[in-house]
Amino acid sequence: MNYLAHLLLAENTPESRLGNLLGDFIKGQNEIKNSPYNEAIIKGIRTHYKVDYFTDRHEKFKQSKQRIYQSQGRFSSVLIDVFYDHFLANHWKLFSSEKLEAFADQIYVTLQKSHDLLPEKLRLVLPRIILENWLVSYRTLEGIEITCQRLGKRIKRTNNCAVARYDLQANYQELEADFLDFFPQLVKYVDTNRHTF
Repeated sequence: MNYLAHLLLAENTPESRLGNLLGDFIKGQNEIKNSPYNEAIIKGIRTHYKVDYFTDRHEKFKQSKQRIYQSQGRFSSVLIDVFYDHFLANHWKLFSSEKLEAFADQIYVTLQKSHDLLPEKLRLVLPRIILENWLVSYRTLEGIEITCQRLGKRIKRTNNCAVARYDLQANYQELEADFLDFFPQLVKYVDTNRHTF
């Protein structure tokens, strides 16, 4: 899952949301142990890992990856994460009673207030995240295209991420159906098991 999904699946606290986002930046138990984070943030990081574990092994997610594998190869997984955020943003009302714009604004405030706790990579990009309203931008194909282009530049290996928008468009209905089947199962998994994370 990408940023928006992880943030939605967090508990409704700044610490949990921060931890669920930081899971992409903090890797492994050693980094967690040596981090400056409190238990609530660490629980959020662990929730992030559990969400990724569940997602990567789910048949619908694997099916989605196969739909674009010929074009995107090993990067199919990370691109499906981005595409699923697109579908989440467009079906937001199914999963949240709060408007996406209001949710995104809360996240940006949390990140600004937690600025000193953020890893350097996230600190450096935070002004752009807020200025370009990344979380809401996932709704549009243009926003996804820009996200995939950024992703392609970050990956050191040769990749086709910059043109991944066309994979999304070519498989749009099938990927959307995969997401709508998968995501409620993920929500249920997190809600049922949150106390064990």
